[in-house]
Amino acid sequence: MSSHDGASDHVPATQNKGKKKGWPLLRKKRYVAIFVAIPLLGLLGLLALRNRHHNASSQSGPDHDGSVVTDDTFFYGQSEPVYPSPPTQGTGAWADAYNKAVKFVNQLTIEEKASLASGVTSSTGTTGTLNGCSGNIAAIERMNFTGLCLTDAGQGVRATDFVSGYPSGIHVGASWNKALARSRAESMGMEFRVKGANIALGPVVGPLGRVVRGGRNWEGFSVDPYLCGALAAQTVEGIQSQGVITSTKHFIGNEQESYRNPTSGDTEAVSSNIDDKTMHELYLWPFQDAVHAGTGNVMCSYNRVNNSYACQNSKTQNGILKTELGFQGAITSDWGALHAGVATALAGLDMVMPNSNLWGSGLVKAVKNGSIPEARLTDMATRVIASWYQMKQDQGFPDPGVGIAPDLTMPHRIVDARNISSRKVLLDGAVEGHVLVKNVKGALPLKKPKLLSIFGYSARSPDQWNYKSNGGVAAWTFGGESAYLGRDTTVGFAGVIDGNFSQIAPNGTLFSGGGSGAVTPASVSAPYDALMQRAYDDGTALMWDFHSPEPDVVSISDACLVIVNAFASEGFDRPGIRDDFTDGLIRHVADRCGNTIVIFHNAGIRLVDQWADHQNVTALMFAHLPGEASGRALVSLLYGEANPSGKLPYTVARNESDYEHLLAPDFPEDMFKKFPQSDFSGEGVYVDYRHFDAKNITPRYEFGFGLSYTTFNFSGLQINKNQTANTDMFPKGPIREGGQTDLWDVVASISATVANTGPVDGAEVAQLYVGIPGAPARQLRGFEKTFLNASATATVQFGLTRRDLSVWDVVAQKWALQKGDYAVSVGSSSRQLPLQGVLSIS
Repeated sequence: MSSHDGASDHVPATQNKGKKKGWPLLRKKRYVAIFVAIPLLGLLGLLALRNRHHNASSQSGPDHDGSVVTDDTFFYGQSEPVYPSPPTQGTGAWADAYNKAVKFVNQLTIEEKASLASGVTSSTGTTGTLNGCSGNIAAIERMNFTGLCLTDAGQGVRATDFVSGYPSGIHVGASWNKALARSRAESMGMEFRVKGANIALGPVVGPLGRVVRGGRNWEGFSVDPYLCGALAAQTVEGIQSQGVITSTKHFIGNEQESYRNPTSGDTEAVSSNIDDKTMHELYLWPFQDAVHAGTGNVMCSYNRVNNSYACQNSKTQNGILKTELGFQGAITSDWGALHAGVATALAGLDMVMPNSNLWGSGLVKAVKNGSIPEARLTDMATRVIASWYQMKQDQGFPDPGVGIAPDLTMPHRIVDARNISSRKVLLDGAVEGHVLVKNVKGALPLKKPKLLSIFGYSARSPDQWNYKSNGGVAAWTFGGESAYLGRDTTVGFAGVIDGNFSQIAPNGTLFSGGGSGAVTPASVSAPYDALMQRAYDDGTALMWDFHSPEPDVVSISDACLVIVNAFASEGFDRPGIRDDFTDGLIRHVADRCGNTIVIFHNAGIRLVDQWADHQNVTALMFAHLPGEASGRALVSLLYGEANPSGKLPYTVARNESDYEHLLAPDFPEDMFKKFPQSDFSGEGVYVDYRHFDAKNITPRYEFGFGLSYTTFNFSGLQINKNQTANTDMFPKGPIREGGQTDLWDVVASISATVANTGPVDGAEVAQLYVGIPGAPARQLRGFEKTFLNASATATVQFGLTRRDLSVWDVVAQKWALQKGDYAVSVGSSSRQLPLQGVLSIS
């Protein structure tokens, strides 16, 4: 281990960055041991690989002749160095846990402190020696510390048996329901606890969704930071209410899968180059909400940030997270994201996962030779143990990984984590994340059709649902059962960039996306399963074809359901946001069926303009990723037992070109062939609907849009400034979890009346948008989902905090409350805002 001189945020050229030879998969990604090189060789040989380097940065360094950059010293100073790493202070709600942790850690040897910071070999498939957890911290028996199990992920406990499969992040985002997000989190937290998972590796708030084709956007809640942050806060509070620590991830700027890690060809990970204002107003925002909610852990990401690896970036970890936001817990590396030893410790990393020869005994050596102050190691251990005490895991918490067997194919103890109380949460969550965006000619709800035809590959259950490995990776384990048995996810994990990845999962319906965020529920309900039962009850005749691109269509069908999907996975970015096979299938059916209803299980934005205006396409529903209750939820919506209430958490464009450079990931090119650059300054905070508003682009379906079987009316806008609120430009409060305390003071209150003017009961999401002087014309700053019986009315209220009404001042390094008039708008979507008013701050 070499030392870090503090002059920059980069490892010196002589620093050991880890092995660069062999399969990057075996070096960079979690669960590495379950991958076998021989099956991969055959698989990779079948793929047509090509180099499509595009969209790279035009950035150039000072006094450079334009030749290829071969050494990262070229980038020194681009990320501000912030040292030393601030020790946790145990402020606010953490005081008691901190005091206990200090007493605990003071009794430890240097070796024991290092063991709390360094993961040990655990299970990665069938090679585990401890349990099936994604990672482990070893026990210290003499201190009655039983160790820590860290396991995936944000949609529930993954890769083990007798657990539930909850709706994915994008599905929760589409529900726009804070209470439901909290209930989901509590149920998930209960299952993590029963299984002996001390740290749940979620929620995901990065990627935020900057890159439209981003492979992991589905794991997060929304591209809008306010919506994402509000739901993340509920998730953190809900999971941690069960005594399980949340690891909010991936910190920060992890907006693409392509080149997220160094490659075997000596190309470094992509650098997310983010200016200070954009960082705070967009990408940091949901992390700030999670810290304010009390998250006990934050996971740093694979990518570089301003050309410094995220897990050794002192500006983001020491400066922003631990100082500005007052984070009291521990920062954990993503799996295999450690590229230096001393540098990462000094830059603020507290725990490495799943293990690394750069830490462990190396950390002990570095402390003893003075490269790392022992106080830094003590702080690492204190932060880890403080979060353990904060969640009261010293009081009757199950043994780490007790219900997560290392090899599910072998006899093992069954620990059933499911609880009957979660069934309503699973179904309600699945229902509310469906978004109806078209419904004409009375297509929905269905009314006991005599003949119903079903088409599409996403209607039925996958052909396989078991633990068996295929091609070196367990398809079930990583959400690949419906997607060529995990073929593309395997290749993506291997670091292949252009692997001819499929846009669809053709082997069955999608319950989640692929990768470490997948779900592995004990039972599933596919759409066809539930439709068959409903048809039996109603006496409906069914016809179906799940395979043919040009199926026979019975002309007398009362309705034709086309149930298809758009797949995405960790490890690679989506090759597109529409595909010819699916579009052709939909057009073929619509040409022959006068009542064609399209349902998309979409792991991200999916374009529909090739057929959305077809006269026979009468309804379109984005079903997202509903989890295990998918079929039951869909049927309840199709038949009107539930009323659609979801809203889009993103913008659906008419053409790919509408997204401009935000459509695709950035690739290495020109002078940065070895150091790919992704410059966020090109758009700043203008992503998704902000981009469409600023460029005056008309979307197909705007952010926040969604239909119901009833209608709603908005009236009675009231804007009331809090006369006792301090409206000085800058906050003055002390720093606690989430930043200065007065950032959360309510400056103004907004209210409006919502009325159900239609014939049936339903729920509406009242959305508040604010135009801050000198900022985007509209930014979401409040939302409330209200259930209303037919003809009922309700008043919704929004509290606007100082942070909600501020912009980031890059000079003062504080949130600045603007003087002037703030445009206030309330309505049902970002472009349907019937209530308009002005809030004046002087």
